[in-house]
Amino acid sequence: MGSFEIPTLQDIWRATESIKGHVNRTPLDYSKTFSDMLNSQVYFKLENLQKTGSFKVRGALHKLSSLSEGERKIGVIAVSAGNHAQGVAYAAKMLGISAKIVMPEFTVPAKVNAVMGYDAQVVLKGKDYNEAREHALSLVKEEGRVFIEGFNDPWIISGQGTIGLEILEDLKDTEAIVVPVGGGGLISGIALAAKYQNPSVKVYGVQSELIDSMKKSVESGNITSHVTGETIADGIAIKYPGDVTLEICRKYVDQIVTVSDESLALGLFKLLERNKILAEPSGAAPLAAALEKKIDISGKKTVMVVSGGNANLLLLSKIIYKSMEMEKQLVRIELKIPDRPGTLQRIASSISEVGGNIYHAEVDNLSEDTPVGYQTITFSVNLRGPDHAKTLMKKLENLGYKFKVSG
Repeated sequence: MGSFEIPTLQDIWRATESIKGHVNRTPLDYSKTFSDMLNSQVYFKLENLQKTGSFKVRGALHKLSSLSEGERKIGVIAVSAGNHAQGVAYAAKMLGISAKIVMPEFTVPAKVNAVMGYDAQVVLKGKDYNEAREHALSLVKEEGRVFIEGFNDPWIISGQGTIGLEILEDLKDTEAIVVPVGGGGLISGIALAAKYQNPSVKVYGVQSELIDSMKKSVESGNITSHVTGETIADGIAIKYPGDVTLEICRKYVDQIVTVSDESLALGLFKLLERNKILAEPSGAAPLAAALEKKIDISGKKTVMVVSGGNANLLLLSKIIYKSMEMEKQLVRIELKIPDRPGTLQRIASSISEVGGNIYHAEVDNLSEDTPVGYQTITFSVNLRGPDHAKTLMKKLENLGYKFKVSG
């Protein structure tokens, strides 16, 4: 393959052989819960269970396997703040190749540690991806290392395409595949593998509405950057798609849609709550699009690609709390009550009587809007959902105390 060729089906089959034994053949998991919810037959392709926790290792292994002996001796270099870094580091270790990974200075420590765990040399440089990339390219000139692209490379695309082969092997009558989209390497490989074998399969891409450069590029026909904010889905937060991936997406992807960060968070939460699947925000993008009804999968055998599971645990905790609030499983109730014995006990008992679980309680007698002789108390209460919340609100109203609810 040349550097700007669109991979063939044979190229993707060759990728299968080159990565065999080094990666997991991830399961295709049927979900009755989401099938019923979405009026579809929903399966999840669990790349969150892949080596390094992400699909990226497939393309990295295939690319590094293609290097000459001379290139292997010199080593490789890549730039990434996350999954591509781990994929390249893992592949290099498996193949005995020296790897240097340039990561932005403010990369989450857990991700830096993960890359170092595969014996790669980490260089922290630049305030963002673009500055880190510039430094990596300067090191290429100084050291002669081979630069490993994250997505815009036929070898990388072919490696990711092995996911598409596995999907159609496991579910021959697949009708739709939904894929997260950043730079386009994953969806390009999957779309090629699927469409070469069955052109009627629908391939849908999902981006964050805050960074949807591939969608805008497909619409305009030219590489276009479109960034309107920062997204929690850092795995698909790519400012510029590649020329190879753009060409493939224009020809082989049926539709690209966008979702909000709130929907991404809810999708992640629902995967964890209902199917016990731990995904990173980008990995939850397909489900988020389906829940938002941005794509039409009604009545279709649909595979959603959970692209990775390397969630930032601090962010994950915030997502869980926020999603529970959205689902009325966690509500915050602020009351201003007379500062008299027994008042607090009556309110707590009322919450308990309807089956609410007080998760946290906070008393604040110093706020400016607390009247003399009163105290302000905020309860965080765990509930079953909206109907249960209404029951609790009615119970509190009957007590006669004024309150306000958030969450």
